[in-house]
Amino acid sequence: MLSLRSPVRQMVQAWLKRAWLVLAVGAIALLTTATVAPAAHAGLAQGNAITDPQAILRYALPIDNPEIRQLQTSLESISEGLRSKRWSLVNRDIKSASRSLTFGDDAILASVGSDRTATAQDLLAELRDEVETLRTAADDRDKNTVWETRRQALAHVGALEALMVDGFPFEIPDDYAHLPQLKGRATVELETTQGTLTVIVDGYSAPINAGNFVDLVQRGFYDGLPFFQNQDYIIQTGDPDGPEVGFVDPKTKEYRAIPLEILVKGDNEPIYEFTLEEIGLYLADLALPFNAYGAMALARPSDDPNGGSSQFFFFLFDSELTPPGFNVLDGRYTVFGYLVDGKAVLQALQDGDVIKSARVVDGLDHFSAAQ
Repeated sequence: MLSLRSPVRQMVQAWLKRAWLVLAVGAIALLTTATVAPAAHAGLAQGNAITDPQAILRYALPIDNPEIRQLQTSLESISEGLRSKRWSLVNRDIKSASRSLTFGDDAILASVGSDRTATAQDLLAELRDEVETLRTAADDRDKNTVWETRRQALAHVGALEALMVDGFPFEIPDDYAHLPQLKGRATVELETTQGTLTVIVDGYSAPINAGNFVDLVQRGFYDGLPFFQNQDYIIQTGDPDGPEVGFVDPKTKEYRAIPLEILVKGDNEPIYEFTLEEIGLYLADLALPFNAYGAMALARPSDDPNGGSSQFFFFLFDSELTPPGFNVLDGRYTVFGYLVDGKAVLQALQDGDVIKSARVVDGLDHFSAAQ
């Protein structure tokens, strides 16, 4: 097993031995980092990167409502005070959340369609109760209750934000009309030999890559396939038996190639087929970055950004080897989802562990199969 500290020759030999492994970029990180926009690297505030996958997914929703975002930020920031045992900060953030619910509720409801207003009002009522519980728990220095109530409140914030999404935010290029698409989000459970992994795949940010994954899950393609690992910070799967390295459509008898697909925050649609480095975008703020443990991305040949198919990998975040916002994977591989439950299972997976079964448990209504 290689790491970023391995000798360059050993890295290159491993890369050439199996070009399909994602280490094609990771193994040469030390060589590329010094030459890619060094001035931008110098000013990067790594400590501010969001590493919670649920938070990343909330911020990636295609909505524009400052009031709900302020409420979300206040609730998320409670964790900083809890970790540092500074209850004054916890109380500050709880008060901020309370103000958002007291003075911003009308503005929050204004972004929800009339057919969903009643549901949104119910969620706001639950949030008010939860903020009051947070206030009492903070006064009592009840850390466990604060953590759990914060988690519940953020889940309700996420549900509110989902109610604000009105249709799909952009047109997928006609060049990819023949590929599966996910115009929304789906939840998938992967039952492995170590236990269950629950992932959310995000078609709002990567509809082709997410759609391809859901399609292969629906086909039972991943059932029985092994995991393999040759780099400390990834574990990969999706390599079928036999000489093929990806999915061959039984109808067309052709290899299904999936394009690189990366959405930069603030853009109206993803960038397709080019790495961000190729078009001169360094350290862009991505909708789905490699910041969180369990980020899912499509593997691809080292020399073809658009040659991925069925193989994907989980990113095993490491604050030293792959600090958030400071790795060479962002902009070179398509992140299409995140692990949201089963971190201990992912940590336990090793070479030879197997996906026993995979199934979509929510979100199939957003999926359309290949034409």
